[in-house]
Amino acid sequence: MASQGDSFGQQVSDQINDALSRLATKEMFQTDWDIAAFAIFFTFIGAVLALVLLVLIRCCCCCCCDCEHPKSYRRAPRKVGIDNRALEP
Repeated sequence: MASQGDSFGQQVSDQINDALSRLATKEMFQTDWDIAAFAIFFTFIGAVLALVLLVLIRCCCCCCCDCEHPKSYRRAPRKVGIDNRALEP
């Protein structure tokens, strides 16, 4: 068990050293796949942040305006004509 922990610790240490060496040499992206993964990741993060921002704007607008009553947007349909009392049981 101790050897697995040591090997995991060594792998984490190697990953950190690799990342720090990339930062030191200013070569963060070694391949085109690194660039594509970076772009996809930040596109996803940007979309999530945009949706959160839209939700916050919606909540703030409803709090500031009189949006507390959802019935204010819809009016009850008016009845037209007369009821046929012959069809009632």
